[in-house]
Amino acid sequence: MKTALVTGAAGFIGRHMSRALIAAGYHVTAIDSANGGADARDFFRSESHRYDAVVHAAAVVGGRQVIDGSPLAQAVNLELDAALFAWAARTRPGRVVYLSSSAAYPVDLQDGTNPWPLRERQLSLSDPWKPDQLYGWCKVTGERLAVLARSEGVPVSVARTFSGYGEDQDDVYPFPAIAARARRREDPLHIWGPGNQVRDWVHVDDVCGALMAMITEGIDGPVNIGTGQATSFCELASLMAGAAGYRPVIEPLKDKPAGVMYRVADTGALRKFYEPKVSLEDGVSRIMQVHLGGQ
Repeated sequence: MKTALVTGAAGFIGRHMSRALIAAGYHVTAIDSANGGADARDFFRSESHRYDAVVHAAAVVGGRQVIDGSPLAQAVNLELDAALFAWAARTRPGRVVYLSSSAAYPVDLQDGTNPWPLRERQLSLSDPWKPDQLYGWCKVTGERLAVLARSEGVPVSVARTFSGYGEDQDDVYPFPAIAARARRREDPLHIWGPGNQVRDWVHVDDVCGALMAMITEGIDGPVNIGTGQATSFCELASLMAGAAGYRPVIEPLKDKPAGVMYRVADTGALRKFYEPKVSLEDGVSRIMQVHLGGQ
């Protein structure tokens, strides 16, 4: 049986990728420090097994409030990534999937003045300009480590995920948080930031589908994982309110963290091997039918 390692396996992407790998016939080793589990850094120091596939989803996360409000807490991501690639160079897994992020792109390209999709080549690892906070810097550094690991013969797939969401996502993230408020039929319906900030919302089923295709087809990337559809926070809130059967006043909270103004993927490279399947309308319908605790 093929073997796979998933770090951050209790997290949103990690648990979905664990299920996808099991469904594909892999025996999965799941690592996560949550609830007293193993720290990936300790695992990498002691483990010598050669895995057929590795999905590295371990990271300090927590949404925009953590990215903007506690950037130093994410410095551990640098340790996690360095430990991963040092271990991979030693054990030579069949393929490593490194989960980068759209936050790695320069913020100068995301201020909304030129609302164009972000293309993979617009991020140069030799001159990355300024990515989005320390979280973005960590991902740029991780991508650079991926290039170095590749030069030593380790197959690495780099996936730049955009705004992933799903029915079981923690509501510190905007998609489930707004959905929870809409299900409670709050009026006004609050959203963080000015409301006209735009994101590329991609369902976790499509994130996992794309990652599995990268493993199966041996695609190095970097590849944007998104839909290419631009949707503002106000538009998203309106869709969710409509699904809940009411028409509230949508009230932006401009004192809350908002992030960049325009972040949408160019999906040309992705669609050469994977076509996103879950529309935004379907994703909204799914999440509105699930009970989640709200902010």
